[in-house]
Amino acid sequence: MTALHDLTIAEAAPLLKAKKLSPVELTASYLSRIEAFDGQLNAYLRVLPEQAMAAARKAESEITKGGYKGPLHGVPIGLKDIYNTKGIPTTGHSALYKDHVPEEDATTTRLLAEAGTILLGKLSTWEFAIGGTSFDLPWPPAKNPWNLAHDPAGSSSGSGAAIAAGLAMGSMGTDTGGSIRGPAAWCGISGLKPTYGLVSRRGILPLSFSLDHGGPMCWTSEDCALMMDVLAQHDPLDPGSADVTRPDFAGSLQKDVKGLRIGVVRHFFESDAEIDPEIKAGIEAALTTFRDLGCSVVDVTLSPLSVYGDAAALISRSEAFAFHEETLKATPELYGELARQRIMMGAFVRACDYVNALRERGRLIAEIATVFESVDVLICPTMPGVAPKLGDLGNMMSRSRPSFTRVFNLTGSPSLGA
Repeated sequence: MTALHDLTIAEAAPLLKAKKLSPVELTASYLSRIEAFDGQLNAYLRVLPEQAMAAARKAESEITKGGYKGPLHGVPIGLKDIYNTKGIPTTGHSALYKDHVPEEDATTTRLLAEAGTILLGKLSTWEFAIGGTSFDLPWPPAKNPWNLAHDPAGSSSGSGAAIAAGLAMGSMGTDTGGSIRGPAAWCGISGLKPTYGLVSRRGILPLSFSLDHGGPMCWTSEDCALMMDVLAQHDPLDPGSADVTRPDFAGSLQKDVKGLRIGVVRHFFESDAEIDPEIKAGIEAALTTFRDLGCSVVDVTLSPLSVYGDAAALISRSEAFAFHEETLKATPELYGELARQRIMMGAFVRACDYVNALRERGRLIAEIATVFESVDVLICPTMPGVAPKLGDLGNMMSRSRPSFTRVFNLTGSPSLGA
């Protein structure tokens, strides 16, 4: 029999619906694994065993009485600790917010609770989703479950590590420049940065107002789709929320990929940036599989990767400083060194540079929209190499290895990392 922690959401859901699997049993199994293994992994900042078991008993009672709510009912999840949770500390992994207890849930927190999920706890993150792997914070950084000496990537580090280690069935991350997709790649799971505006950001501690995205992280893309069917709802309290017809995410996975037009942004990883040979080989193997499935594969050309990265960096630095300026000036000692350094970079961005970056962003959005008139999907690497030693990520990412993921935050395009 498959171990409970090895079940995907898609596999567990019909068992929960048919009362062949108990939410109480499932939740207890995850809590036992967290107790056994998270002391080494540091995926969780705060575990909520009593609350989780109470929610599991409630879910079991509802299902037993015929009140099954859908595929997430009774599913244990974790939330990156920048999602507000009513009455439960939301710290941003920072001493500054160590005692911050929100008075209401983030919209996403509420939607997942209404769908019947079981909140196991709050997950580790880079400080305020920007600080990198840091060792000078109230809590230690998350580690990569495949090798504890290596980095899980970030900033949704705990979200990726928890899924890969079987310490949650689903989790929520955020992504401003790759913070869902990077941990998905290095932890060997799936992570979706949705189209900008599909998932509410209300009640999520902001990093960059116009680049932030919330999204699911799970074992499989199918599980991400099941979560998106709950998450993708218009929120009038989020100025960036899109009032559009919600796609049928899970249902769309049943479609045949034959005839899909795949564009490869080959210059991104062959001339614009350096990538490890293993990454290049993986891309070519994936393209061969797509061709075998009946997809057409063509090379496409966009502006150089650095053009996208430079615009995204100017915007994110400016907007991060705008949010943190007051507290950073008043209490700089409450920030970790990496977060403080990175946020301060925004103080040196001139208003004219920010405006010009926004104008360039408009041009790049139009450019990528034109490319999507001739292809359905774009493929490029998620990360330039394999996971480095814990704390060495800053040495790995350099001008010769710019971010592939920032491109799609800038354009607002959906992007799946795996």
